[in-house]
Amino acid sequence: MKKVFHSAATRGSADFGWLKASYSFSFANYFNPNRLQFGALRVLNDDFIDGGMGFGTHPHQNMEIITIPLSGALQHKDSMGNEGIIHEGEVQVMSAGSGVQHSEFNGSKTEMANTLQIWVFTETENVEPRYDQKKYTPEDRHNKLLTVVSPKDDNDGNALWVHQQTYFNLGNIDAGKKVSYQVHRENHGMYIFLISGKIKIDDQTLEKRDALGIWEANGTEIEVIEDARILLIEVPME
Repeated sequence: MKKVFHSAATRGSADFGWLKASYSFSFANYFNPNRLQFGALRVLNDDFIDGGMGFGTHPHQNMEIITIPLSGALQHKDSMGNEGIIHEGEVQVMSAGSGVQHSEFNGSKTEMANTLQIWVFTETENVEPRYDQKKYTPEDRHNKLLTVVSPKDDNDGNALWVHQQTYFNLGNIDAGKKVSYQVHRENHGMYIFLISGKIKIDDQTLEKRDALGIWEANGTEIEVIEDARILLIEVPME
């Protein structure tokens, strides 16, 4: 087993006034040669967006983009004709494929929105762009890790799918509980991002916004010390 610990305090950061962002991996003006990616996981941005503000129309290509609102809502519009609002509790996927343009704005004029935007390298380039979103209730992921994103060829219909062998799992786990996770393939790793609470994995304690990458392991067990919201991303490491 190999591990890498990324404390919340070591993330890159940017403050544009209307946007305050923390970057788990090199992004925009933040560059750290030791934090370029974790396997196929390229970007994990923790964005706080002021009311009425957001990202104007911009392009993406050949990337699987997953957005998870943690609080508030995000208004989405893209060149495929999709337009709508993604609320807390929903997950959005966008396969940029051969090219797509989109914009993202806070769905409220007054309240701040906090979202995670995550990019995973695609397994198949230049596919037709696609978009989807789905709502998951807190009960769906209470005291378990619920798979909300999975590969197209391993999808049970309950998760959103993408063009990559990646699995996104969300859990709201009570203090005192333990949850286990097994990877789907030998060459896969796990990136555990603690949204809130306090957990322990082996001898490593994680607090709010800390992360732990694990690879060359069949799986892991998470001990929950304080009520925790957990995001576990499984990705190919090669």
